[in-house]
Amino acid sequence: MIQASVYTLLALLSATASWLIPSLLLKLLFAWTALSLAVVSSAYWFNTATIFRKRHDGSLPWFSCWLFIPFLLGAGLYNKLARRFDTVPSIQQVSQGLYLGARLTATDMDRLQHQRITAVLDVTAEFAALDQLTQLPDMYYLNIPVLDHASPTTKQLKQAVEWLQKQRAAGRKVLVHCALGRGRSVLVLAAFLLSRHNSRNAEQAVALIKQIRHTARLNKRQLSTLRQFANNFENQPPKPVWLIANPVSGGGKWAAAESEIVSLLSPFLQLSIHTTSKDCTAEALAQQALQAGCQLVIACGGDGTVTQVASVLTGSNVRLGIIPLGTTNALSHALWGLKAKLLPVHSACLNIIDGQSRAIDTARCNNKLMLLLAGVGFEQQMIAAADRDSKNQLGQLAYLNGLWQAVQANHIQTLLVQFDQQDEQLLNTGSLVVANAAPLTTVLAQGRGAPNLADGMLDVTWLTSGSNDNSLLSLTELALAGLTGVSLNAASQHCQARRIQIRRKDQQALHYVIDGELYSDSRLDITIAPASLNVMLADVEEKEHVA
Repeated sequence: MIQASVYTLLALLSATASWLIPSLLLKLLFAWTALSLAVVSSAYWFNTATIFRKRHDGSLPWFSCWLFIPFLLGAGLYNKLARRFDTVPSIQQVSQGLYLGARLTATDMDRLQHQRITAVLDVTAEFAALDQLTQLPDMYYLNIPVLDHASPTTKQLKQAVEWLQKQRAAGRKVLVHCALGRGRSVLVLAAFLLSRHNSRNAEQAVALIKQIRHTARLNKRQLSTLRQFANNFENQPPKPVWLIANPVSGGGKWAAAESEIVSLLSPFLQLSIHTTSKDCTAEALAQQALQAGCQLVIACGGDGTVTQVASVLTGSNVRLGIIPLGTTNALSHALWGLKAKLLPVHSACLNIIDGQSRAIDTARCNNKLMLLLAGVGFEQQMIAAADRDSKNQLGQLAYLNGLWQAVQANHIQTLLVQFDQQDEQLLNTGSLVVANAAPLTTVLAQGRGAPNLADGMLDVTWLTSGSNDNSLLSLTELALAGLTGVSLNAASQHCQARRIQIRRKDQQALHYVIDGELYSDSRLDITIAPASLNVMLADVEEKEHVA
């Protein structure tokens, strides 16, 4: 091994200098250095990282500190210079809730707390952990000592992967770090990613990390260790994962996104791609996926495609992955917030690779699945105005144009509405929305901020009747409520219920919309189904948003 040879040579040179130099002080200094480097070289020759005696809390005993001072001074100086000229940040997010980094210093603590990282896996053997890190009350810390440029043992790598799985299952964000975040930490994080789906492609796991942290690299020995881990990892045989894509969603985005999606997901999943057509719906394909024994089905398209797939998976243990390719992608925005706008395909794929899911509420409206909302009035009129041709030409502006037309028309309906077991109420309104989930852009559903996807309740928002100016005031009030969570109740009203029944007083047909699809019935009957759908949703901040 090169490192063992280098440290052996330096130890011999230091010993020679100690023998030849007449000054007693310098003799002792070089003898100390020779002894320190000789012990380090023996650690490399025999791959015994425990020679540093690093404790479980990341500290080094006093005798190790004294013995290795010459080595630690040199290694610390090199580490400091390398970090100063490094072209990547000290800490980078590689996947949802997974971070890769260099040895932590006091200057990194603010970044650690800002990112809400509460679990740290330290794979250095030579550097002591920060006292202020390990003393944090909510911090989970594990040290698995590995020599620089070396590989962990099979037992160590399995321990690291199992610990990472436990932390991520608990919803904690995790940082894996070594000295510079280039080798040892990359090996451990790649092994963890491979273990999530029992994948065998070690090179592509490293390539995925390198897309984010371009200084990541494994030497031949480390890559061989990763391959061996992937081939011998004890897990259940991989089950097929169906990706159901709608080729016409978003004006045909699938054609442009397919290669990126396949290259990101295929190293980690036994991927089977199926596209919808006039003769084969997403719902029919989802039924076939269940019969094939899939435990994960990925809906790739707009909200309509996602709803069709979810209608089959609701109430089962099968997880739903979402890759947004539609015009609005409202459910993705409700799940992930503004993150869904930034590199939506890439972010969604990394979220699926991370492998964790959360149970969210769904609802049934006239026995049809409702993930987002049902709307009467402005919402229904807006969707009716935004037909396929309008969306192809204007994109999301088609919905804004449709809403403006509805507000200008200001058609008031007289509705009889029953909340749970209460008596029916008479409402004169131009807009009534019953929401399970809705992003901030769905202004008509923001009666008291964004609805909570996991509270077991439906959020009902309606506008009080009035002039066009009053309707514009209502929209402004709802937009403010969406941003602040504070409802003024001046031109809009809000309440929560588990079941809502709606009919027109004049007994005429009620035109409404469910998740972007138009319908007409004599009445609406909407009921919440708490925690009935498992959706891939890994990040801690996302968990807080949902729960």
